[in-house]
Amino acid sequence: MAPRSRSHPLNVLVVDDVPDGRELVAEYLVFRGFVVHVACDGAQAIVIARKVRPDIVLMDLSMPGIDGWQAARALKNDPATQAIIVIAVTAHALKPETDAAREAGCDGVICKPFDLATLADALPRVLKHGAAALDVPGLSLNPTRHPKARHRVPESVQPRTSHPAE
Repeated sequence: MAPRSRSHPLNVLVVDDVPDGRELVAEYLVFRGFVVHVACDGAQAIVIARKVRPDIVLMDLSMPGIDGWQAARALKNDPATQAIIVIAVTAHALKPETDAAREAGCDGVICKPFDLATLADALPRVLKHGAAALDVPGLSLNPTRHPKARHRVPESVQPRTSHPAE
């Protein structure tokens, strides 16, 4: 599937079983000018993706029924949908879970909570630069890539190196 020209808005499918989270992301992306479709589970995501062929799917991973890992795998194994960029949106921030998302076919992973404005800014760049466009403060899972994001331990909680005289 060839990327759409800049004259067409980016088409995004937001998949999340939590209605508030799904609606928050979808409404913000619509506000920012994206064409947005929504799905409440993996099965619905597969059907909608096959029908509308979005540019990007923002896929929650932990959902009842067909979860995000299974849905991503199904989309990537289907010749009609395998070119769609699938981004895992998850609270599973540990390396084994993010590796599993990539193994399932997700092109990138962002961790909840994330900054909506940063996400909206990054999505158009994802089409051009791939998942590397997600490696920014507010979306990245690896804060060591962003020295400004490191937190300094206040002196009041640092361990003492010497013991006071008794």
